[in-house]
Amino acid sequence: MFALTGLLVVGLAYPPAQLTLGTLVATVVANQMGGIAPDIDQSTAPFWRNLPLAGFLGKTVSRVLGGHRFLTHSILGLVLTGFLTKMFLEFLHPIIPRIDITLVWWGFMIGILSHLIIDSFSKEGVPWLLPLPYKFGFPPIRSWRMTTGEGVEAFLLFPGLLIFNVTFAMLHYHQIIEIFHRM
Repeated sequence: MFALTGLLVVGLAYPPAQLTLGTLVATVVANQMGGIAPDIDQSTAPFWRNLPLAGFLGKTVSRVLGGHRFLTHSILGLVLTGFLTKMFLEFLHPIIPRIDITLVWWGFMIGILSHLIIDSFSKEGVPWLLPLPYKFGFPPIRSWRMTTGEGVEAFLLFPGLLIFNVTFAMLHYHQIIEIFHRM
């Protein structure tokens, strides 16, 4: 939900000059994939549960990436993932020429960044400055941060983001309609 919130805010702050339905769908899908991508380093993440040989693959990838909340949860990981994703999208572009891969890439990157930001509010924090071994969290007092998957996240954060998204979209209704009219 936080990835979608980030995409909505950035998309309305910097609306694309041209947008096709295909690009919009691909960007939203990429955004949601980016929102879960940093957890590829966790062998029990939802991503791995839906693949054949998931247990073996998940554990192998987790070891290679240094375990949960290590490389994929840092600025270094963000840059590396962004570079690799850009190369992959450029490889795919001849197959999907009508899709604006730049917007799809931005959607993916907004998803990843949103994941890192929201994980910064968890008790564990995020190693933003890897290879430095420090994890940063907000607020600085660890006991004030949320525990992943528990009350604050499930009962306050998700509904709060949903209310924000609906309200934000309503306040920017005419701008959203204008974007859809240009499709």
